[in-house]
Amino acid sequence: MIKEKEQDIRHQDTVCVNESNLTQQWYHNLKYLAAGIIFGIIFVKAEVISWFRIQEMFRLQSFHMYRIIGSAVLVGMISVWMIKKFNIKTIYGEPITLTSKKFNKGQIYGGLIFGFGWAITGACPGPLFAQIGTGALAVSVTLLSAIAGTWVYGFFRDHLPH
Repeated sequence: MIKEKEQDIRHQDTVCVNESNLTQQWYHNLKYLAAGIIFGIIFVKAEVISWFRIQEMFRLQSFHMYRIIGSAVLVGMISVWMIKKFNIKTIYGEPITLTSKKFNKGQIYGGLIFGFGWAITGACPGPLFAQIGTGALAVSVTLLSAIAGTWVYGFFRDHLPH
């Protein structure tokens, strides 16, 4: 009984509660391609993808990346507050559901592994494609490692503390 309940809870984690039921033509995805290209250009211009900037951040030699991360957190907080306060819907009129997350110790372990990987490689998942796009092809190893890490997590997920 407990095992079934735990499996059901884990299954709910993987389901996107805001998944749209609308079907659209393939060309509707071009807007996401355009947004990704613009986002990548902004990353390059703001030096967010710079290995040297990331190393400066982890060595506490520069505040540049902390300002960028802090502004992203602030924008996220304001956005979530506005969605809740004004009951904002998607562009297609569908409701946005924000579910509460329960804290567990696995988040500490995962955060540490993520941070160590970020410090060692100089790349987090966000700017990986922008780094590869600028010609830093060595980052392809980091991309393949991220994919492999995701697969390993999925394989061992049922045996990990959640």
